[in-house]
Amino acid sequence: MRVGLTGGIGAGKSAVAQTFAELGALVIDADELARLAVAPGSEGLAALAARWPQVLRADGALDRAALAARVFADARELSELNAIVHPLVRRLSEERESAAAPDRIVVHEVPLLFETGLYRSCQANVLVVAPLETRIGRVVARSGLGRAEVERRARAQIEPARARELADYLIENDGTLAELRERAAAVYRALETRAETR
Repeated sequence: MRVGLTGGIGAGKSAVAQTFAELGALVIDADELARLAVAPGSEGLAALAARWPQVLRADGALDRAALAARVFADARELSELNAIVHPLVRRLSEERESAAAPDRIVVHEVPLLFETGLYRSCQANVLVVAPLETRIGRVVARSGLGRAEVERRARAQIEPARARELADYLIENDGTLAELRERAAAVYRALETRAETR
């Protein structure tokens, strides 16, 4: 069973993914795959270097901050970046999923699950939500990004109301980590039941 897992920046989807993994899911993290897709020597990095040579560091690796500053300020450039990276991430994701046991729940943790249309290939989609101010505070605290940059990244994501419409399961992250894990476990049990009755 293929499950999509998403949430706005700072919503807590990684904590939910960790809970799902502890309960037996194979979690495929699109952010991790995106890093692999543009690792030194990769096809993806070569494509990025051809399009934006100024985002390469002196050692030939990707300067992620420089790339983010460019693409999150320009919708057209963000679209170009996605056109390069998303097909590579999909290919890596398919390789990992194909290695999973047939009865295993496979969770795709994808920040842009709804925006890219990947949710359509999932049997169920889970959305993690949290108040915007809480999300901004979390990201600023953990990443060192400024508030304006976090807000800009949040605006590049799907409208929260539309995401709620597309999700099959909603996990509210407005309390403690323990409460989030309990809510995630309850959703996972529902997913297991759904998988058994398919």
